[in-house]
Amino acid sequence: MKGIFDMLRPKAQTEPAEEKRDSILFSTAFAGLGVDASLLIPWEARAVEVDAKRLTAARGTKLLQGLWAQDKYMSHLNAEAIQRLERYFDFASVPANRDIIRQDEYGNFMVVLLSGAIAVDRVQPWGERLRLAETRPGEILGEMSLLDSGIRFSACTTMNECEIAALSAEAMDDMMSANPHLAANLIALLARKLSLRLRVVSARLSEKK
Repeated sequence: MKGIFDMLRPKAQTEPAEEKRDSILFSTAFAGLGVDASLLIPWEARAVEVDAKRLTAARGTKLLQGLWAQDKYMSHLNAEAIQRLERYFDFASVPANRDIIRQDEYGNFMVVLLSGAIAVDRVQPWGERLRLAETRPGEILGEMSLLDSGIRFSACTTMNECEIAALSAEAMDDMMSANPHLAANLIALLARKLSLRLRVVSARLSEKK
């Protein structure tokens, strides 16, 4: 997680301005790691593929506020902070049996489940499809790739019609520029939740050996 917080730490003044700017951008991080742009799946493309329908920002924000108010970590973002997040999220409704995220792809967005249920599966090297979780509203998916520009660890498939909030790398960059304190708080909370989930998944995979 050190690399995540390094992005928010001011760089030395001797660093060229353009290099300094590029070093902290989520939207250019994949290119910085040598990932071909043609392999990157943005939310806009996935939304068309899964036939997502736009959800009003008012409804999406209301659902997000209610769900995160009950979350041990995300409740640190109060209603006013979540209201400010509204401009950075895309809210949508997605039909059942659609892959919002696919295993082993590159994607520069995360999603928050607002209603419905999403299955999280991982195909093992020997072909077995392992069910890691069935998420409930309020859960966050895909934040690992957004934060570290890595490949997707698992597949996330809607089990019924779902309402979601999507946050792209470009929107995260906009937030860091316009609301750096809000962005820092969100990233810290995402890192904590991600760490907890990785511990749970690691324990579950160990049990399957």
